[in-house]
Amino acid sequence: MAERYLVIDRLKLSYEGLFNADELHELISSFFYEKGYDWYEKMNQVIVTPSGKQIHMILEPWKNITDYYKLIVSIKINIADLKDADVQMGGATIKTNQGTLHVIFDGFVVSDRKNKWSQKPVYWFMSILFEKYFFKEHYQKAETWVRDDVDSLHQKIKTYLNSFTNVYGR
Repeated sequence: MAERYLVIDRLKLSYEGLFNADELHELISSFFYEKGYDWYEKMNQVIVTPSGKQIHMILEPWKNITDYYKLIVSIKINIADLKDADVQMGGATIKTNQGTLHVIFDGFVVSDRKNKWSQKPVYWFMSILFEKYFFKEHYQKAETWVRDDVDSLHQKIKTYLNSFTNVYGR
């Protein structure tokens, strides 16, 4: 059985104000495309209510870095009370959205991604020994890699949302 090690545990980002939900989704997907991840959208749910749209998405992009290790980034996006908003900027009307955004990031390193080392008890025992003594450096590199990618995406989203705050105001 493949082991799934939690590296980033519930890194949170909250924002309330103006932002463009489509641009935010495009920012996240293009980030992972540039980093070479494969895209997996586990859930995308939109509920229309009188107070606005409620959007719930779970994204789990993944990347095989070796024959043994795989990186998974889990992103849970909750958008509450999303409404269309028109902003006057320099005599032009810009269409955007207004709402409350909550994002939770989790980062995982998966070992034995093909389940080759869990078929027999001897293989499983050997895999534990190899991971503990021989592959420790490889695991640390994978851990650093997923940590850097999650931190970079977190910072990129914060920068995007702060640009809306600074340009359009709250």
